[in-house]
Amino acid sequence: MRCPFCGADDTKVIDSRLANEGAAVRRRRECLTCAERFTTFETAELVMPRIVKRDGSRVPFDEEKLRAGMLRALEKRPVPTEKVDDAINHIKHRLSTSGDREVKSRVLGEWVMDELRQLDQVAYVRFASVYRSFQDVNAFREEIERLEQETPPPERR
Repeated sequence: MRCPFCGADDTKVIDSRLANEGAAVRRRRECLTCAERFTTFETAELVMPRIVKRDGSRVPFDEEKLRAGMLRALEKRPVPTEKVDDAINHIKHRLSTSGDREVKSRVLGEWVMDELRQLDQVAYVRFASVYRSFQDVNAFREEIERLEQETPPPERR
C-alpha cells in the first residue's frame, strides 16, 4: 500500500481488526520511509447485478439511491440509523447472493417494502403509495387493511 503522506511503496501493517460487522478489515499501517501512520479499510468487491427498470433500460445498482428512497419513507419516524443500515445491508446481500446478473426493479422494490414493513408500518405505506402509484384514498385503505391482516395485534400488559 502506498503511503498517503510521502508516496513510498513500503508500508507495514501494525494492527488488523474486523470492522462493519465482519464485512471489512481495518488495518493500521506505518510507512517504512517517513514513519507516518494511517488506517486503511479492506472490503470484498462484490459485483452487484444491474437493475432492469420498467422501461427496459439497465442501470447499475445505486446504494445511495436505495438509501435516499428508504430515508424519505422513514422521514420523522422513530427508526434508529443502525436498523436502516441493517435493512440496506440485507437488501444488498440478497442482491449479491441472488446469482443473477440482472434484477428487475420491481423485485428490488418488493424487497425494500419487505424491509420497511418490518422497520415501520407508516414508512412502508408511504413507500408503497409512491411505488405502487396509489391513485386515491381507497388504495391507501386497502393497503392498510392488508397490512393489518398480516400483522398480529400488539400484546397488552
